Amino acid sequence: MGDRVGTIEAALTRMQQEGLKLLKLSHLYETKPMYYDDQDAFLNGACQIETTLEPLPLLDLLQAIENDLGRKRVVDKGPRTIDLDIILFNQEHIKHPRLEVPHRLMLEREFVLRPLADILPDAHLPSSFSPAASSRPIRHFLQAISEQDTSMSPVFVLHPQSPLIRTRDATRKTHVMAIMNLTPDSFSDGGLHAAKDIETLKSTVRSFVASGATILDIGGQSTRPRAEFLGPEEELKRILPIVRAIREVKEADGIAISIDTFHSDVARETILAGADIINDVSAGLLDERMLPTVASLGKSIVLMHMRGDFHTMTKLTDYPEGVIKGVAHELSGRVEVALAAGIPPWRIILDPGLGFAKDQEQNLEVLRSVAELRDYPDVPVPLKDFPWLMGPSRKGFVGKITGVKEPSDRSYGTAAAVTASIEGGAEIIRIHDVEEMVQVTKMADAIYRRPRLC
Repeated sequence: MGDRVGTIEAALTRMQQEGLKLLKLSHLYETKPMYYDDQDAFLNGACQIETTLEPLPLLDLLQAIENDLGRKRVVDKGPRTIDLDIILFNQEHIKHPRLEVPHRLMLEREFVLRPLADILPDAHLPSSFSPAASSRPIRHFLQAISEQDTSMSPVFVLHPQSPLIRTRDATRKTHVMAIMNLTPDSFSDGGLHAAKDIETLKSTVRSFVASGATILDIGGQSTRPRAEFLGPEEELKRILPIVRAIREVKEADGIAISIDTFHSDVARETILAGADIINDVSAGLLDERMLPTVASLGKSIVLMHMRGDFHTMTKLTDYPEGVIKGVAHELSGRVEVALAAGIPPWRIILDPGLGFAKDQEQNLEVLRSVAELRDYPDVPVPLKDFPWLMGPSRKGFVGKITGVKEPSDRSYGTAAAVTASIEGGAEIIRIHDVEEMVQVTKMADAIYRRPRLC
């Protein structure tokens, strides 16, 4: 009930404020209700904590947090604002009038097993609970259920007023991220959007929204090869007034604002002004404060794969074991750091970084291998359940292949790359030509996103 993700995040914050140390977080999963069907879908997740509290005092604390966050117990197993349960407590088997751990129905509940398997796939149940069950890890029971029912989908958040995006849901549409560069030196649209002309920018925003964009990506620093580095002060001068102006546009009320920056100071100030997503081309490598900053502000982040910086990346294209393995391992490593910094998994979006530290053939390999990349095995953190963003728009390799020198004329080549991205499973497409590429995504969605009979 209510702001479901916001309440979950508020509960996690309260738990930490009360001295519970948060060790791991699962993805969030949207599930159909069990037992009492006349209600909306639920969001479910699991976390691992460290505490000195014994089980019953821990339960008291969790119920106090529930009450503080507005939970009212009206219908058993019915709608609620928040529900905090103890699933496992070390290897203890607890049977008390107020608490049963593990719960006797736990192994039939996919909404418990799936998030639990995210963080403790190899955990075993207490032998006193069930000698037969204790011999098998959690992932075994999840697999047994999943072979019969795969109704659950991971979710992530763009904006409090935007719908949840369900990754790998064949019925969802691709989200279009419209690029608004407030820079005089961007490779494609430098000088096109003047930061001083607020009314014209507002008109552009209305046009993008009317065309079907659901995210606006605002940039004050060019990320083309050999671009001049700006300090955060100059970057903020360019983009902060625009963030505030967009939040005044009524038509953009349900639109997510993304900030294309690698400066943590810029991230902080723009989020406080109304931004929802930080799109960091360095995945936190160029500013060590970026990931903790985003975590503390409770917003989403795009982690893009890049090596070096804008002056060195074109020389860093050596992937001894192939570009797919290299990107998978390096990007997974950044996810691991982001999670350790406190960013929840449902607040992370991944971008393989087309055009960044990749030559033409490597860019093409990434485009044709999106599905393989997200499913790549044996990486520090599995990538398959994170949403993916692809940004092929007007890139140099598109121009070289099509023979089109002027970036603004590369829409046909971009359209082909957008279609390939959607076929591979990308959830978000970052583009310049909004009206045209919205049409492309609608057509590609109709081909590749349709429900499939399995």
